Amino acid sequence: MTCCLLVDDDPAIRTLLLDYLQSFGLTVEALADGAALRRRLPAGGVDLLLLDLMLPDENGLGLCQWAKQQWPALPVIMLTAQGDPLSRVLGLEIGADDYLPKPFEPRELVARIKAVLRRGQVLAAANAAPTTLRFHGWSFDRLRHQLLAPDGTVVPLSAAEFRLLSAFAEHPGQVLSRDRLLELSRAPGAAANDRSIDLAVSRLRGKLLNSGGAPLIRTVRGEGYRFDPAVEATR
Repeated sequence: MTCCLLVDDDPAIRTLLLDYLQSFGLTVEALADGAALRRRLPAGGVDLLLLDLMLPDENGLGLCQWAKQQWPALPVIMLTAQGDPLSRVLGLEIGADDYLPKPFEPRELVARIKAVLRRGQVLAAANAAPTTLRFHGWSFDRLRHQLLAPDGTVVPLSAAEFRLLSAFAEHPGQVLSRDRLLELSRAPGAAANDRSIDLAVSRLRGKLLNSGGAPLIRTVRGEGYRFDPAVEATR
């Protein structure tokens, strides 16, 4: 069972979130300050950290940075009443996986938790997977973020296109809905929607054409998109 560690100095918020998250099958431990967090994390058994930015003894940004240095794979969602862009950017730059400004709907927090945990699973699978994928003469090196066309030409990819191609390459032959593609390819903390996915797919599809000029990414009407190459994987 997933264990979430909640750090917030507001007892009402701790009680509300503890009861609500437990109703979704999550195990929750609630702490009131940074000192308690520093004592608890080394004991292990924590799958996700929900961390308030403003704590009575320490700044949440510093605690997030410390936690990520010690446990890089630990997902961290920042919770804060400071919704200004600078705080959000700083949190993401020091390693936070997501950022949720207060006040928020508890149901949205549950959705963010599930999304962050799924991204962690995808990343773990990707790290264990071969780094280079070959299909229809193309070579996609995910470690070097490089796509080579069949004639050896380097095809430039934006960060969004790289994440999208990685998602497709990890699910060859599967129909992926827009929601699923958003989940697999959205950058942490970035806003995205169905339209942004359609545009990214269109741009990527224009770059990925087989020898006959046909796209390798196909639209499945009413369902989503499918990447249908014969994939060969190497390390």
